[in-house]
Amino acid sequence: MENVTRVAVDAMGGDNAPDEILQGALDALAAEKHLEVILVGPQDLLEEKLSGKQFPKDRLHIVHASEVIETGDPPVQSVRRKKDSSIVVGQRLVREGKADAFVSAGSTGAVLVGGQLLVGRIRGIERTPLASVIPTTKGVSLLIDCGANVDARSSHLLQFARMGSIYMEYVLGISNPRVAIVNIGLEEEKGNALVKETYPLLKSCPDINFIGSIEAREIPHGYADVIVCEAFTGNVILKLYEGTASALIGKIKKGMMSSLSAKIGALLVKPALKKTLKELDSTEYGGAPLLGLNGLVVKTHGSAKAKEIRNSILQCVVFHQQDIPGKIRKQLTGLEEVGKEQPEGKA
Repeated sequence: MENVTRVAVDAMGGDNAPDEILQGALDALAAEKHLEVILVGPQDLLEEKLSGKQFPKDRLHIVHASEVIETGDPPVQSVRRKKDSSIVVGQRLVREGKADAFVSAGSTGAVLVGGQLLVGRIRGIERTPLASVIPTTKGVSLLIDCGANVDARSSHLLQFARMGSIYMEYVLGISNPRVAIVNIGLEEEKGNALVKETYPLLKSCPDINFIGSIEAREIPHGYADVIVCEAFTGNVILKLYEGTASALIGKIKKGMMSSLSAKIGALLVKPALKKTLKELDSTEYGGAPLLGLNGLVVKTHGSAKAKEIRNSILQCVVFHQQDIPGKIRKQLTGLEEVGKEQPEGKA
């Protein structure tokens, strides 16, 4: 099959594994014909779970992995010691060129460590950030970094901005994406030491469309396409964003069922409201890619269900078709394919 994207999926990662993971994989296969899925996990268990289900057998494969890295396991030690875990085996498939991408709802720390040790950073990339697509009133924005580098430097944030711009342009089709740095005010002189040091670097970078600072309250209004910050700030923004959306949706649903007149009104606005609530649902946008690696690694929520897994797998297709690692390698480092860096260590 031409132009096929091979996605290795951690079948044992997350709170709802393996059932929701398997269903998400099957849904993705049904939605995209140029896709192959490689389920990574205990072969006997996965074959038993798939028994009786309808799926294209030529596009769904199983690679056996006998171990599972649990959420509480130390990430570095687990990646090095559990060599036959679904996370390690899946990322090794990417390193060996047997898969184009890896998707996991498992341990965030282990996925990040595995990305560094097994898949390897592109030469010249100092840090690899997690980049999450978040809904706004104008569409979506990319929050980068949202969980990988708590203690980042200004040079890291500059690279995050450039990688985020490439992702938004080629994966989401946003031409000349607007880049902003998270700050406590719009004035250039505001912010902590990291923001003050990073601001002039972003301002003078010819590769990005830098528009200045953005305050947290303006993020949902879509004033910027790429929102740059270190991972501590980014993760707080992301979790508050998701929690507020969940609380708001819950309040709306409760209010609509509070009385007979409210229920009648709910029937009238149901089509428009359903569309709006769908746009606020973070699971619609897939997982967070770890940018700057030689291959694609996508981390989804630990609580991910079939829909989020499906969308995470499907986003890998666009990522692969657009060769985002190749574009990052060329635009940020000036290196072509021959300049690929080897993984940082053996796991």
